[in-house]
Amino acid sequence: MSHQILIVEDESSIRESLTLNLELEGYEVTSCADAVLAMAQIQSRQFDLILLDIMLPGMSGLDLCAHIRITHRDVPILLLTARDTPEDRVTGLRTGADDYLTKPFHLEELLLRIANLIKRRHLAVTPKDTPDIYHFGEYSVDFSAFEASTNQGRVALTKKEAALLRLLIDRAHEAVSRQQILHIVWGYEVAPSTRTIDNFILSFRKYFEANPREPSHFHSVRGYGYKFTP
Repeated sequence: MSHQILIVEDESSIRESLTLNLELEGYEVTSCADAVLAMAQIQSRQFDLILLDIMLPGMSGLDLCAHIRITHRDVPILLLTARDTPEDRVTGLRTGADDYLTKPFHLEELLLRIANLIKRRHLAVTPKDTPDIYHFGEYSVDFSAFEASTNQGRVALTKKEAALLRLLIDRAHEAVSRQQILHIVWGYEVAPSTRTIDNFILSFRKYFEANPREPSHFHSVRGYGYKFTP
C-alpha cells in the first residue's frame, strides 16, 4: 500500500511540482491551497505525512500545524518556508513540526527527509508479535479463529474487533493514541468517529471485565486514547 502524503501549499506551481515528483516516487498525494481545505482532508482521511508551507492565506502554516497537533499527535509534519533564521526554525518546531526545510530546496533532500520521517513513524506504530491464542485472567482470544472466551461465553469477533484487540494487547501497559488506532486498525478507509472507537472499548469491557464500570484491563487515557493491562 502506498504511503499517503498531504501537501498544503498555496503556490500552484510548487504544489503541482511537488505532487508530480512525489507521485513519481510512488506516493499517493493529496494537495490543497489553504488551511480550511487541509483540515477537511485531515478530518476525513489518514495521512503518513503532511508537507506544510508556513505562508498560507488566512490561517498560517504555523497556526495550522499547532491545530493539527491538538488531535493528530502522531502524523509527521514537515514545514516548508522561505525564512531561515534560527528563531523561525525554533518556532516551527515548537508548534509541533517534526522537520523544517527552507526554500529553495533540493528535491533529493526533500525526498530523503520525507522517507526518514515516514520510516520513523512506521517504526513507532508497528506492533509486536502476540501469539495467535492469547490468555489474560480468565479470558482468552483466538486471533486465528476470530473468537474469544468472554463473560458471555464463546463469541465471534469481527475483523476490526480482533485488530483493535491485537493492537492493544501488543502494546500492553502502553497508552495507544486514537490516531495510532485509526492508522493501524482502519488504515486508509474513511476514518470512523471517536465514538465508534469508544463503542469498541465498551464492548471489550462487557466481554472481558468483571465490572465494566471499573475496568481493570481496558483503560481510557483521557484526551489521548486507551491502554490495555493484562
